[in-house]
Amino acid sequence: MSSKLTHQSIHVTGEATGFLPAPGSRGKPITVIGTESIRATFDDKCLEQAMNSRGAPGVTDLVLNPDAHCGYGAPVGCVLVSPTHIYPGPVGVDIKCSMSLLSLDLEAAAIADKATRRALINAICERTPTGAGRGQRSAKKSRPVSPQLGRRVAIEGASVAVCEALGIPPEWAARCEDSAHVGHDDTSDALAERLEYLINSGALPRFDDKMTQLGSYGGGNHFGECEVVEVAKNERARQTAEVFGLRDGGVAFLSHCGSRGFGHNLAMGQFRALQQFFSQWNLPLPGNDKELVYAPLGTPEADAYLDDMALGANFATVNHLLINALVLEAFQEILPGAAGQLVYFISHNIARREIVENREAWVHRKGATRAFPGGHYSLRGTPFAETGHPILLPGNPTAGSCVMVADSGAEKSCFSVNHGAGRVKGRKAAIRELDQKSVDDEFTAHDILTNCRLYPKDEAPAAYKNFNEVLHSVEGAGLASEVARLRARFVIKDSDESLGGAA
Repeated sequence: MSSKLTHQSIHVTGEATGFLPAPGSRGKPITVIGTESIRATFDDKCLEQAMNSRGAPGVTDLVLNPDAHCGYGAPVGCVLVSPTHIYPGPVGVDIKCSMSLLSLDLEAAAIADKATRRALINAICERTPTGAGRGQRSAKKSRPVSPQLGRRVAIEGASVAVCEALGIPPEWAARCEDSAHVGHDDTSDALAERLEYLINSGALPRFDDKMTQLGSYGGGNHFGECEVVEVAKNERARQTAEVFGLRDGGVAFLSHCGSRGFGHNLAMGQFRALQQFFSQWNLPLPGNDKELVYAPLGTPEADAYLDDMALGANFATVNHLLINALVLEAFQEILPGAAGQLVYFISHNIARREIVENREAWVHRKGATRAFPGGHYSLRGTPFAETGHPILLPGNPTAGSCVMVADSGAEKSCFSVNHGAGRVKGRKAAIRELDQKSVDDEFTAHDILTNCRLYPKDEAPAAYKNFNEVLHSVEGAGLASEVARLRARFVIKDSDESLGGAA
């Protein structure tokens, strides 16, 4: 059945909405978000993974977003909901891969000069290293992190004490989707116990070294990008941008990274443990896919996964906040007197406990972003209670990125949207098919500087879907509206020739 599934199997219900019947037509159909041209980007493997995920035990909802493409077990760009089970695959190997946005009190003219932008690139790279294996030792102006502080980061997340120890403004924690995660029993004690077990058992080799990666981007599709903000020309966008702290013509800095080697080790350890458990007991796998292992909530296996996910998520949160503090420090070095405020920090690789259709469930977002509109119960007491929170969507440097805000229609997608543009070419295909000179000439034509001698072809704009059409899908489906477009002025990437990045 699934081998014959194509994008033409999708039942269209609107300009940018459709559905796929659940396996055997049992249960709620898969919700599909995307215009006709976007639906054509969903290849057979992506749809097969979606069907396998929807048919997995305990799954009640599955959403396929416009950026969807083949992933690890479940498609990247999907939302999976279960009130009874936890799934590592629909979180992924980069636990809490996330976006953050820093707003600076600078006008675009302050970074118009190429020499200024080049100096900013150098100042940031002196503080925030890039590259899969690189940490603080390769950045002479980074912040030292002792093993003891690293333990507190993993257990406490962005607590006041952790923020102060790392020179992060503690008030930034209030502008995080989740500033700290707790263990399976809703305590941080569970995380402390789990971390000690993992370290003492040898399950987390080189823990101290992994902690030195705090404040670094890593490789693959992770980046830092200096932006000029273009607020949309309508009253709602202007008012929302003011609440978010965005100014038309102002400078901002967008970051994309996750839990680095620490989160990867935790995730891979969980996959190995659960796969061994399934093999030992000869349990059937959804779609016969070993990357769709799972654990029923309340079991020791589920508790262990939730604890490990929380440890990785806490690291990712502090990693982002530290990067933003270091980026602000770099701007202040080159442009003395500059000030900045965190706009928001939001994840797109996490499982969160939420209310879905009046029932508590774990919402797994795999390359998907939370989208709560104004008035949502979980935003009470936050700066975004009336407007909805910022949604940070990376596109590509030449098309720009986007800040959106959820609309009431987001309920149809389990209050979620895509996490970006989504790949349209695999890494090997992009390296094989794209021309290096054309890639670099496109950056020159748009006056975008980078830290790369040669921009990685597998991260070139042409390797990703049409971002404007992706956004058109989101707005056409009634999920969210554009608040501001972010226009890149320089990009910081891992410039290694070989990129083993996250999806």
